Amino acid sequence: MTVGQQARGSAGSAGRRRSRRDEILEIAVGLFAARGYHGVSMDDIGAAAGVTGPALYHHFAGKEAMLAAALIPVSEGLLDGGRDRTASRPGDPRGALESLIDFHVDFALANPAVIALHLHELDRLPDEPRRRIRKLQRLYVEEWVTVLTALHPGLPDGEARVLAHAAFGLMNSTPFLGGEVDRRRRAALLRAAASAALLAETDS
Repeated sequence: MTVGQQARGSAGSAGRRRSRRDEILEIAVGLFAARGYHGVSMDDIGAAAGVTGPALYHHFAGKEAMLAAALIPVSEGLLDGGRDRTASRPGDPRGALESLIDFHVDFALANPAVIALHLHELDRLPDEPRRRIRKLQRLYVEEWVTVLTALHPGLPDGEARVLAHAAFGLMNSTPFLGGEVDRRRRAALLRAAASAALLAETDS
């Protein structure tokens, strides 16, 4: 399953066989996250994937194309998934928030390398794909803002965005966590911490 499919949480895609392109992209994402974008060459990716230069360029025009192919579907998938979860609980902002938290925690734990790329390498992209990703990210944040302002009457949109980004920082900390706590327990801790932060009273 690709990172974009993981973000969407598509059960129907779970059993599909990955393409060679998907396999190469996953290897590239791992290398970018581990060494940094500038620390990885196309030759490095080809060697890790067991692909020769011409075959590699058959799938991707270059490193920028790989980075865009990794980040754009993830941003699309997060937005689609967030919209699905808020739409499925009309009139129930607390239930919608809990569903959003579950969704984001599951994504974060499944995709630590992609999160690292978002945090550190997004500015490597050309203007057009970078603007597209930023727009998708803003729209995803607004799903959280809508839920938070419904849950906390009187909360200004700007303050709701502060809370949403604070929660993302908490949930997206997974690339920097060690493996001493198993995944199920990490998920429970992240859900509890994000819920506590977002459900707390916001009166000044």
